[in-house]
Amino acid sequence: MQYRTLGRTGVQVGTLALGAMNFGKIGRTTQDEVTAIVDAALEAGINLIDTADVYSGGESEEMVGKAIAGRRDDLVLATKAAMPMGDERNRRGGSRRWLVTALEDSLRRLGVDHVDLYQIHRWDPNTGDEETLSALTDLQRAGKIRYFGSSTFPAHRIVQAQWAAREHHSSRYVTEQPSYSILQRGIETHVLPVTEQYGLGVMVWSPLASGWLSGAIRQGREITTSRSTFMPQRFDTSIPSNRARLDAVEQLAKVADDAGLTMIQIALGFVTAHPGVTSALIGPRTLDHLHSQLAAADTTLSADVLDAIDAIVPPGTDLAPHEKNDTPPALLDPSLRRR
Repeated sequence: MQYRTLGRTGVQVGTLALGAMNFGKIGRTTQDEVTAIVDAALEAGINLIDTADVYSGGESEEMVGKAIAGRRDDLVLATKAAMPMGDERNRRGGSRRWLVTALEDSLRRLGVDHVDLYQIHRWDPNTGDEETLSALTDLQRAGKIRYFGSSTFPAHRIVQAQWAAREHHSSRYVTEQPSYSILQRGIETHVLPVTEQYGLGVMVWSPLASGWLSGAIRQGREITTSRSTFMPQRFDTSIPSNRARLDAVEQLAKVADDAGLTMIQIALGFVTAHPGVTSALIGPRTLDHLHSQLAAADTTLSADVLDAIDAIVPPGTDLAPHEKNDTPPALLDPSLRRR
C-alpha cells in the first residue's frame, strides 16, 4: 500500500480506502462478512474507512462500528450527512439544526466519541455556506469531528465555500469526495483544478464505474452485476451512453491484456495516477471483491497505458453525463430557470 497526505491535514492515508456503502441491506452483507472485509482491508494496509448515515438507513455505520470495536485509533474514520434520513423535511440538508442531530446519531451508531472526517454528502442549495460552516466549526471545536469536507460538490460551490470560510472566519472544507473513473472524467475539467488550487484532499468514489470496469461486463455477456439488479437503466445496452461505455470497455480490456494487467488494476491505477487524487474508494461486497481490488494497491500505470486510455476516453469526458451527481438545481427544475 502506498500512502499520501490527505490534503494539508498532515494525515497519512492509503491510496486505496474502504467505502462502506455495500455494508448492510444495499449489498446484502451480514455483520460477519463486514467484519471479515474490514479485517482483511486493515491487514492489507488500508487505514481509512468511509461510510454515511444514509447507507442502508444507518445500518452501514452500525456494522462499521462493530467491526472496528477495540481498534478505533488504528484508522481514519469518515462519515457523511445531508442526504434525506426519512420523510421529515428537516432530517436532511446542511442546517445547524440537522447536522448537530445527524452527527450525534452517527456517533451513536458507530459507537465512537468522534469521527476523523465529517462530510457534507451533497451541496444543500437551501442552506447558506456560513450556516453549514459555522455548525461544522463548532462541532470541530467540541472535539466531535477532527476535520470536515464536502462530497460531490460542483467546482463553483467548492470555491464559494472556501471564500465563505475566509469571510466568516470559520474552519474550511479540507477534502472533497467526487465521482471519478476512466468512463466519467468530467471532474478533470473543473473540480480537480480547483481542489488542487485550494490544497484539498480528494477521495474519489465509483472508480470502477458501478462495475463497468470490474472485468465482469464484456461484449456478448449477460450483465448480472449487483448494481444492474436495482439500477437497470445504467446497464441497458440499447441506450446510447451505455453502448458507448461497453465499446470503451472492450478497448480498455485490450489495453489491460497488452499490459498484463486486470481491468481493475487499470481502473484503480488510472484514478490514483492523477496528482490531484489522494485515494480511491473501493466498495467491496465480498472478500473476493476486496482481494481483486487490493491487487491494484501498488499498480503504477506506464505513460503508454495512460496515453492509450486517453485515446479511448478523452480527458474531461463523461460518457454518461446524465449520471453526474453535481448538476446545478436549475438544470433539473424548470421553475428555477424561468422568471
